[in-house]
Amino acid sequence: MIPRYTRPEMLQIWEPQTRFRIWFEIEAHATDALAMLGAVPREAAAKIWEKGKDAIFDVARIDEIESVTKHDVIAFLTHLAEIVGPEARFVHQGMTSSDVLDTCLSVQLVRAADLLIADVDGLLQALRRRAFEHKTTVCIGRSHGIHAEPTTFGIKLAQAHAEFQRARQRLVMARGEIATCAISGAVGTFANIDPMVEDYVARKMGLTPEPVSTQVIPRDRHAMFFAALAVVASSVERLATEIRHLQRTEVLEAEEYFAPGQKGSSAMPHKRNPVLTENLTGLARLVRSAVIPALENVALWHARDISHSSVERGIAPDATIHLDFALKRLTGVIDKLLVYPENMQRNLDRLGGLIHSQRVLLALTQKGMSREDAYAAVQRNAMPVWRGEGNFLDLLRKDGDVSCLLSTAELENLFDLGYHTRHVDTIFRRVFGDA
Repeated sequence: MIPRYTRPEMLQIWEPQTRFRIWFEIEAHATDALAMLGAVPREAAAKIWEKGKDAIFDVARIDEIESVTKHDVIAFLTHLAEIVGPEARFVHQGMTSSDVLDTCLSVQLVRAADLLIADVDGLLQALRRRAFEHKTTVCIGRSHGIHAEPTTFGIKLAQAHAEFQRARQRLVMARGEIATCAISGAVGTFANIDPMVEDYVARKMGLTPEPVSTQVIPRDRHAMFFAALAVVASSVERLATEIRHLQRTEVLEAEEYFAPGQKGSSAMPHKRNPVLTENLTGLARLVRSAVIPALENVALWHARDISHSSVERGIAPDATIHLDFALKRLTGVIDKLLVYPENMQRNLDRLGGLIHSQRVLLALTQKGMSREDAYAAVQRNAMPVWRGEGNFLDLLRKDGDVSCLLSTAELENLFDLGYHTRHVDTIFRRVFGDA
């Protein structure tokens, strides 16, 4: 992670002080449960909370201890004993390091998911507002980057809204997948700790017990979590790429907001570049880069190994931080997006009416011409227009094979833009409901 793409709310989840605070809560809740079972004196459990609940953990001191022990959890427990005193001997009874580490990571990923879900909610609001604003703003639809048939800019944004509704569902599912707790001891058999402790800690930490932890929480859960983040990132890139294309000089149907005092190029003062959406494309690549390592983490040796540990220390903060930043940035882009309906109309007119070719094709077949002959008739009139040699409607009027079946009035009616937008309300109801 780097500060440039880091928002403070998400960063806080991954800061050492937060991690150690979660570790303490896991240990203290486990000690409470052990006290309920009579395995630990109740006054000792109370003293642990009393000394630790408001403690500021000395990160430098923990690092100093770890430089000797070469073990992060032991280093933390040693520092906690310095804070708590003699009662610290009752901490970590029957537990293993993975109980603390994996349960903590679950808490952190759940908190990160909550922020990401809130980010998507903000993006959905922006997309909804702009979609209704441009519900009937007609523009050209493109396939293969080439003019196809008319659509509306509102439909484009409605499509993005529907996609990010699915993104939200995926994040909710990913949150549920990762929200498990493991307090089962070495190799996950509960040999030295009662399963009730796991139930209690899970409830206190807002998690559910892992059915079989084998000492670590199975990494298929984490793989699914990061895969879900990657799909959301790809949706971010898809919308960002659309905006980048629309901002090209030859198109210029929409463009990122250009703030007063903003500069586009160190060499060319006229430049207004799609830097935000280009940045989003790059951030999406970073989020997706977490997927393969997360998948490879699934296959651990026997009950556990730590080959996954170094991977997760990197991808967990990086992927969540980058996606959080990307979603907020995309929301800002949509919220302030400059839209140019006059340029959309200009582009609609660029091909001299060719965008209505399918309607002419279908009309000819309805009049009795075979599809093959109709296609040939439409295409032979379309190709000169493609080369800039005339107007499509004029050429069709002069074509005997066409004019003998379709009158001038019928042909003109086939060039009506409103025909292409008559189902916009249906699409919007499907996406937004009866708004």
